[in-house]
Amino acid sequence: MSDSPRLFHVSDQPDIATFEPRPVRDGHPRQGMPPAVWAIADRLLHNYLLPRDCPRVTFYARPDSDPADVARLLGVTAAGHVVAIETGWLDAVRQATLWLYEFPADGFRRHDDGAGYYVAHHAVAPLSVERIDDVLAELTRRDVELRVTPSLWPLRDAVLASSLQFSFIRMANARPR
Repeated sequence: MSDSPRLFHVSDQPDIATFEPRPVRDGHPRQGMPPAVWAIADRLLHNYLLPRDCPRVTFYARPDSDPADVARLLGVTAAGHVVAIETGWLDAVRQATLWLYEFPADGFRRHDDGAGYYVAHHAVAPLSVERIDDVLAELTRRDVELRVTPSLWPLRDAVLASSLQFSFIRMANARPR
């Protein structure tokens, strides 16, 4: 399908031949959903180009976002997207090696367009795998501003109260408030 997005999965494991559907972990907001293979659309892949457990706040303006929210949270950046991490994770990001698996679009359905999530409820063999040794360089190739801050919580709270599209990922691993 030519209008299908390119779909990916980012992992710290280099040798996954087949991705099997997994149940959503206990306590996750999507708990109770059938087991799935998760993929991310290329347009939001930057949200996952970090070590798996790295907490992050990611956001971008939607067409209907309040201009005041855009000005306040995206400021004068020329980037269309912001990915924020904690200062304490910067060394792990610098040292990370990631593997980028591309999936066939067939059999996946859109789960959350704003977050770029797609799911399949069957085993999936990747089309290809690419090693990423320089995560920071990979992020800079994309339309992303990487923010590094001592605590994600003030930014998370401001973004949550805004009209921007967001994803808060692995926040259980963030420094305590």
